[in-house]
Amino acid sequence: MSRSAREYDESDVRVRPNRRGSRPRTKDRPKHEDAITARVVSVDRGRWRTVVAAGTPEERTVTAMRARELGRSPVVPGDLVALVGDTSGRDGSLARIVRILERSSFLRRSADDDDSTERPLVANVDLMVMVTAVADPEPRGGMIDRCLVAAYVAGIDALLVLTKADLRSPEQFLHTYAPLGLEHVVTQREDSGGIIGLDEVRERLAGRVSVLIGHSGVGKSTLINALVPGTDRAIGVVNDVTGRGRHTSSSALAMQLPGAEDSAGPEDSAGSERSEGVEGSAGFGGSESAARPEGARGWVIDTPGVRSFGLGHVDPDELLDAFADLAALAESCPRGCTHLEDASDCALDALVAEGKAGSAGAARLVSYRRLAVTLRKNDPWAL
Repeated sequence: MSRSAREYDESDVRVRPNRRGSRPRTKDRPKHEDAITARVVSVDRGRWRTVVAAGTPEERTVTAMRARELGRSPVVPGDLVALVGDTSGRDGSLARIVRILERSSFLRRSADDDDSTERPLVANVDLMVMVTAVADPEPRGGMIDRCLVAAYVAGIDALLVLTKADLRSPEQFLHTYAPLGLEHVVTQREDSGGIIGLDEVRERLAGRVSVLIGHSGVGKSTLINALVPGTDRAIGVVNDVTGRGRHTSSSALAMQLPGAEDSAGPEDSAGSERSEGVEGSAGFGGSESAARPEGARGWVIDTPGVRSFGLGHVDPDELLDAFADLAALAESCPRGCTHLEDASDCALDALVAEGKAGSAGAARLVSYRRLAVTLRKNDPWAL
């Protein structure tokens, strides 16, 4: 006997289950207001090692994964991120990176000048330390020029550190960069095993977030091991046939510099050659890298040795914008002006000669043109 309509109730209604799941869809994402801030120090096969509460009694290392909502957003050493989940740092624990905090800088390169695909290196650094050997391996100015372009575009100060000065005088090589006003520190080994100039390097890095970049074999790992005792970064040798170093560091690693009371050592007793830049020149760093508070700590990021530093991701206009005083004067140039030395109708020469760019205008114009030529050359391997 069939039931009447009023004998039916909601329990008789059959709902076909959603094959995609029964959980209602929403575009509202959790705000993760309880997330804590950490600094990324290394990346290894889909896992990010971070440091929470650095410099405090609660400092701990936390391993994290990238949350799905971040997609393929690059997370690199130096990044400040928001963590949720198990942030205890215990063995076997795993947190999630749910946010990348706003970056103050983002350093990247491309494989070559024809490839505009960016390869992110580090984030939130304010000083690029270009490490090159005076000899063994031979110094290559093209690498330094390209690093300067990347640093200028990213708004990062630059410092040149010359190593192995005990093998050859650095004066001839430094003369090449005198017009740029590039600050530099010269280091060399002592017979006792210490490093002359190490305390000057420490002084320049104190209170800053720095990244060391250079070819394999120039001495980056040696500097890191001296700056941060106990790091034990692998040190390689230079190939006698090719004259080039072999990769020893396989990934970038961020390390906190020890405080002044922890870093003093016998190798600091010797003096160092130092330069504050050429008077009236472009001055990479200048007052920006002036004295830091005594005892201030900082971070240093060691990167693997690079064989090429492509600038395919950099637009020439970006480089000009980094020279704000020249960019304003360039508005007087005709459309399509390259602003290079062979541009006959470029207005920069006359305006700079009139003092429109200040007392350092002439040197800054030389600096810009040299880097612009480097940017336009299509040979990132000729380093």
